Amino acid sequence: MPEERRRRPRRCVGCGAEMPKRGLIRVVRTPDGRVSLDRTGKMPGRGAYICPSPSCLAMAAKKRSLSRALRVEVPPEVMEEIGALLREAEVEGDG
Repeated sequence: MPEERRRRPRRCVGCGAEMPKRGLIRVVRTPDGRVSLDRTGKMPGRGAYICPSPSCLAMAAKKRSLSRALRVEVPPEVMEEIGALLREAEVEGDG
């Protein structure tokens, strides 16, 4: 195995753009079926990635692509939590 790990880009479920994992927000369906925001990027389970952009979140909600990628219905609370995280990051970026 090579010493340096190969880093594959991840695809945003909202806009479809490929980006490094660090630039995206991960949402995970845990083995017990719960959906939550994965702030560490290391939680076990099926993950889906979304750009840190309100327009990508809106697009993912409209197309239901986040639910489709996780193969389970994403609760509204999780969508609101992602929206709050995006607004928080937007405020920090302005200051």
